[in-house]
Amino acid sequence: MANGLKNNYLFIFIKNPILGQVKTRLASSIGHEEALRIYKALLFHTMKTSKSVEAHKIVYYSHFLDDNDIFDSSHFEKKIQTGNDLGERMSSAFAHTFTKKEKMLIIGSDCAQITSKIIEDAFEILEKNDVVIGPTFDGGYYLLGMNQYYPQLFENIQWSTSSVFKQTIQHCETLKISYSLLPTLSDIDYIDDWKKYGWEI
Repeated sequence: MANGLKNNYLFIFIKNPILGQVKTRLASSIGHEEALRIYKALLFHTMKTSKSVEAHKIVYYSHFLDDNDIFDSSHFEKKIQTGNDLGERMSSAFAHTFTKKEKMLIIGSDCAQITSKIIEDAFEILEKNDVVIGPTFDGGYYLLGMNQYYPQLFENIQWSTSSVFKQTIQHCETLKISYSLLPTLSDIDYIDDWKKYGWEI
């Protein structure tokens, strides 16, 4: 790993691929088995995309560690998410890793459009900005990064709503935190999203 990147961390938040427990909005139109198949395709894309990024990579599982999945332990450290809601779980990941000079990004596993270059660009942005955000068309974000720990960015957010991105930006502005935005991409939540953005992966 290049010396200039030794303090880069990439957190990958995933759900364990369990039938009936992933992509439930997608499953409402195509069934749980097909939704699971699509989620596994998204997981593979996320793994392949992140594997080439020069950073310490940590996969955070929703329920249990899986030592035999596609995330090779030689490239990915593995941990369990902790916290009562998504905000607490993400905040905990940052809080337990930051010391002083790290640059940290968090991504999920729902974005078929994310690329290694977008992730690498996010690390570069943190050289000159406190925070970097990758918005989604539905009002959330697919990536959040920071060069120091700002717990306020995870507080008083209406998670899983169209207000997440807007509220996060409001927190940045209230705190006078400098931020920059990545391209707006689409999460795969519904069958139309998959047909439009996910079929190539």
